[in-house]
Amino acid sequence: MTPVQPSPILVAARKAAKDWRELPMTERLGRIRSFRGRVVDELDTITETVKTDTGKPSVETLMNDVLPVLETASYLENRAVSILRTEKRRSPFLYPRSRFYVEHHPHGVVLVLAPWNFPFQLALIPALSALVAGNAVVIKVSERTPAMGPLLQNLFMKAEFPKNIVQVVTGGPEEGEALVRSGPDMVFLTGGTTTGRSVMRLAAERLIPLVLELGGKDPMIVFPDAPFHRAVEAAVYGAFVNAGQVCVSVERVYVHKDLFDRFAEALVHRTAGVRLGSDEDADVGPLITEGHADRFRELIQDALDKGARALTPVSIQGRRAEPIILTGVNSQMRLWDEEAFGPVLLLSPFDSEEDAVRLANGTPYGLNASVWTMDLLKGRRVSSQLESGNVAVNDVIKNIGNPHTPFGGVKASGLGVSHGPEGLRSFCRPMAVMVNRGRWKREPNWFPYGPKRRRDLKTMLALLYSDKSWVRRLTEMIRQRLSDRRNPYEK
Repeated sequence: MTPVQPSPILVAARKAAKDWRELPMTERLGRIRSFRGRVVDELDTITETVKTDTGKPSVETLMNDVLPVLETASYLENRAVSILRTEKRRSPFLYPRSRFYVEHHPHGVVLVLAPWNFPFQLALIPALSALVAGNAVVIKVSERTPAMGPLLQNLFMKAEFPKNIVQVVTGGPEEGEALVRSGPDMVFLTGGTTTGRSVMRLAAERLIPLVLELGGKDPMIVFPDAPFHRAVEAAVYGAFVNAGQVCVSVERVYVHKDLFDRFAEALVHRTAGVRLGSDEDADVGPLITEGHADRFRELIQDALDKGARALTPVSIQGRRAEPIILTGVNSQMRLWDEEAFGPVLLLSPFDSEEDAVRLANGTPYGLNASVWTMDLLKGRRVSSQLESGNVAVNDVIKNIGNPHTPFGGVKASGLGVSHGPEGLRSFCRPMAVMVNRGRWKREPNWFPYGPKRRRDLKTMLALLYSDKSWVRRLTEMIRQRLSDRRNPYEK
């Protein structure tokens, strides 16, 4: 491992973290509460800044960037104390005089590598969670959204966070690589799968823990008994919101063959009503850069050249891309397993439930998915078979906006989770503590050994772990009685 000169940013953050972690949780949450208030006070500035950087309509910024941050802040204020409270744990039979508990300690300095598609939400949700857990935070915002850096730093300053507890820098991949190499105590990345692999390799050199929220190729399965008009509206929104530049975009829609033609016709009709632009009346804004638009155009043209059929006009002019619906996409086309990150929806029929599950699972990704049916038992049954970190029944995308439930991907879609108790604890290292009162001279497992110790140990093991033992049978009976109080969502 090549020695790296510590970054002044990381040095300052690590020094500040020592005092921050010692603050009572109530004081840290007080700063979060103040930050939440500043966000509400600055709504116009935030929406204008995001619009300047991305071209998003302001309604979309308020709904998909700002609202999740406010929800998360409120969730942390109300739940963080109980989630990070020291937990008592049971002691094994051989530890009769010991007590166990688990403490949750901050990592130290958390590096948040934020993306450009939701530059407010996806920078602040991990940052606020890390701060509540007692960490100092360095946020690197994308070079494609440079105005976000001063905005975020100003919000933290107005919320009176201590100096260097939150530092915001702007830069591209080189800046991100340098920060990872400088040795933070944890890395949280939201980005593409290729970037995720690169960051993971860098972190592995120093065994830095990390959470990766990466790309997706999310399926939507529509059964014949789906709520038809709701499913059509959801497919259009799920595919084209933020011009398809969403990790949880609906990219693949699988419709039962008996419903396929009717659904396709309704989908094309509804898509024609989507309004493009960046003014207050627009539904969909532009792609982030012309270079990104060029890549999207190449993916669409590759599919058309190899036999895919467009059900809508194909128009990509500069950063402006009309929503596109394609059928006949197959494994010979790049769109089959590359994340498009643009306004395109791939429409395909399926024959059976088993066929739908096979198609939905047939990519390297597993971030989000949706199942559409009025039979909720079938919806849950199909959901449980999907290789995905998150699934919705009769809805799309919104999983990521719930601060109470974990969010993360499987396969090439990521590693670890954010949100919920599991996500908050991602920003901590658990420490198991055993406390013995120290009143006995020795423990049963200590020296000296001998034949009697061996006989006693064999007898004890047989009593505790043999299915023939009355002790074992009694223990299992008690456990079964307790487990009869089943979770209502269990089968």
